Amino acid sequence: MNGAMRKLAVELGARSYPIRIGAGLLSDPANWHDTLSGKQVLVVSDEHVAPLYLDRVTAGLRDRSFSTLTLSAGEAHKTLDTAAKIFAALAELKTSRDATIIALGGGVIGDLAGFAAACWMRGIAFVQMPTTLLAMVDSSVGGKTGVDLPQGKNLVGAFHQPRAVIADTDTLSSLPDRELRAGFAEVIKYGALGDAKFFAWLETHAGKLLARDPDALVECIAHCCAQKAGFVTRDETEHGERALLNFGHSFGHALETACGYGSLLHGEAVAIGMHLAARLSVRMGMAADADTQRLRDQLTRFGLPTAIPAGTDADALLAAMRLDKKNASGRLRLILWRGVGRAEIAESVDESTICELLRESG
Repeated sequence: MNGAMRKLAVELGARSYPIRIGAGLLSDPANWHDTLSGKQVLVVSDEHVAPLYLDRVTAGLRDRSFSTLTLSAGEAHKTLDTAAKIFAALAELKTSRDATIIALGGGVIGDLAGFAAACWMRGIAFVQMPTTLLAMVDSSVGGKTGVDLPQGKNLVGAFHQPRAVIADTDTLSSLPDRELRAGFAEVIKYGALGDAKFFAWLETHAGKLLARDPDALVECIAHCCAQKAGFVTRDETEHGERALLNFGHSFGHALETACGYGSLLHGEAVAIGMHLAARLSVRMGMAADADTQRLRDQLTRFGLPTAIPAGTDADALLAAMRLDKKNASGRLRLILWRGVGRAEIAESVDESTICELLRESG
């Protein structure tokens, strides 16, 4: 891929950090060497990504004391047991507090490595090197780290900002089509929750994006990262408007939990979740059905699902939703919308209305 280099930043005072987006970034240490702290580096990757891109990163670490750790791939492995493997690798490397972890992979690796960085010696530096579209546009930016429990996604975690995000778009050339489509769910989310013009841009550029046009991808990723950076700058620990970024996620995380981690990709679950949130908004008199149809058409255009998988238990979904981190005082708190580009936080949503929707959709 060719695509021009784009540079953005998350502005958090002394903890501000760059986001660099473009082709060939991993192969040239000049793009990321300045973001490393200290002389010790642990590169954490997974069994799918490491054979493709690990050598590009380690070639730039010849002046450092480094080690690598390759983990099993997939959401099912985003656990405390896997995090313990990272801690063991850090101990084996005898890392001090000025060490750096590099997270080379998708959202699972970024969350795991970031969580380990937040915990090791009460916090060390880490650099995000996302290799999936979903990680580039969303999970690598903003400092959310964590692991899953059988009861729910990301219930154990910490806010821990990276030192940098290095998004090499060359890595998208090896991404399976299903993974690419899943990443576009998070892309669509940015338009749906607060940017109607971007939503319309996606409607007209879907063909180029799905064909992996370099310039279209860089433009798309940069736009999403700029939106995410703005939310993080204004509300780092999600006490206010940053919660809007969870549009579709309360339903989506519940689907991932109830269906079993790995059966639905995160982006697929979010796509279904956004459609459910839009339908619930109509039911509650907040939005017109025409907007729901437009969202459904957009999701379908990018090859994403909109229906709950057959046989999914509505009661199990609702039970998982009760553990959502956005809830307050035992009441469900969802991100709904008034139409394309107008999401809002809905407090104390009635469970019976949600359950009725879930049973109709199952």
